[in-house]
Amino acid sequence: MHKLSIELVPRDHEALQQEMQLVRDNFQTIDTINIPDLLKFPLRSWEACYQAKGLFTHTIPHLRAIDFDLSKPFPLVETFKQKGIDSVLIIAGDQPQDMSRRVFRTSSVELIRALKAQMPELKIYAGIDPYRSGIKTELDYVKRKLDAGADGFFTQPFFDLRLMEIYYDLLPGIDVFWGISPVLSVRSKDYWDNHNNAIFPPDFEPTLEWNRRFAKQALEFAEQTDSSLYFMPIRVDLVEYLGGLL
Repeated sequence: MHKLSIELVPRDHEALQQEMQLVRDNFQTIDTINIPDLLKFPLRSWEACYQAKGLFTHTIPHLRAIDFDLSKPFPLVETFKQKGIDSVLIIAGDQPQDMSRRVFRTSSVELIRALKAQMPELKIYAGIDPYRSGIKTELDYVKRKLDAGADGFFTQPFFDLRLMEIYYDLLPGIDVFWGISPVLSVRSKDYWDNHNNAIFPPDFEPTLEWNRRFAKQALEFAEQTDSSLYFMPIRVDLVEYLGGLL
């Protein structure tokens, strides 16, 4: 297995510190943390990654492309260099609910290209969404991101190992973090169905037992293929979810 990452929500410094310490105390094989940039919280993803530096070997902040004005130099170049941020994950970004917050018509491909030109040493990950369109259309999008300078990818969470295996076969030689996330209620499954068009296998059950079994299968897949994996543990007790698996 290449790397194991966990995605933690940066609600505030104190809550994040507690979660990170829980991970370090219980799951030493998780060597990477990736942190989304969520506008409803004041703590920015790169600030949270500064905090995580002492606990994780690799820290990867998410950057929302629509937050950056490409008519100006990227504002975080010097900060990243000073704080040792050597990897980022660039996503398109959702429109903010607060209409007073300014956003720009910057695509993820455009930000990848601009940031790679200004910081060629930076490792840039981009997103793969197996549910947003057909497979060929998504693979074409992956190629555009690679051409722009992307070095690797994080996927949206998979819930069906067969679909993960299909994408693995179609992305030979590409550095990918395969995502998994527990879904523990009918309401949560409905969200993934309706908001993300996610694909669940016929045997899916919104139970801890099913999700632990799938996590074990995904870990075995990552081990067999020397791939990287990340967990997005939304509303779940981490020890109950991953205890005994890592």
